[in-house]
Amino acid sequence: MQARLLPARRGAFWLLAGFHLFRRNPPLISALTLTYLLLVQVSVRLLPGLGPFLLPLALPAMVLIVANGARVTDQGNRMLPGALLHGVKGNGVAMLRLGGLHLLGAFIFIGFVLLLEGSGIRFADFEKADDPEILWALLNLLVLALPFLMAYLFAPYLTGWDGVPAGKSLFFSFVASARNWRALLAYLGAIAVVAVGLPGLVLVLAGLFSEGASQVAQVVLRMLMVFLLAPVLTASLYVGYRDIFHPPMDEHA
Repeated sequence: MQARLLPARRGAFWLLAGFHLFRRNPPLISALTLTYLLLVQVSVRLLPGLGPFLLPLALPAMVLIVANGARVTDQGNRMLPGALLHGVKGNGVAMLRLGGLHLLGAFIFIGFVLLLEGSGIRFADFEKADDPEILWALLNLLVLALPFLMAYLFAPYLTGWDGVPAGKSLFFSFVASARNWRALLAYLGAIAVVAVGLPGLVLVLAGLFSEGASQVAQVVLRMLMVFLLAPVLTASLYVGYRDIFHPPMDEHA
């Protein structure tokens, strides 16, 4: 697979393009995203023993089904029977292998965390730590998880849609992410502004009026996160994959 090297500004474009893609078919992209989130919650809460093992195995197929909604919308196609299973149907073995590698990666990540804690590097006790300690612990965990996230970011699309074997899709996803670290950093920065900066500003302004206004703002912001931002993020990840691996022939970045 050939991965394009993109400028940093393209990362911010992914979020904006994801929003425009979402606006073209809000019911479809929202329904798929919310169903995905619901299934994740159900598997974790209702299957506490099996959920953490079954979820990673199913995640590649779940991610691809959600992305198929963005793909159909982007291509302007009608929702034909089986369109949401494109790349999943008839490709179950490869997707299951990718899920197995995802599960293995989760075990390796947990092993690294336990190893570091055993060597004296402590992550915060989230029930007792104050806000700065929690933030620092989350940053440490993010740095530790970063290679795994980079390897998995585009892997479901590559395996499902491009027929890349599971192991190679992880490799190509990692290389594409590493080559485009500037664009990914800009993408994360745009998400931080929309998901943290703007809501924080709204809460501060609402708090200046009254406690009731602050509580109403919190409820509204939570609803926007679930019903607007989450679907936009799923669409933007599809845009990032398309931008790196399958750009339009007449597009020049």
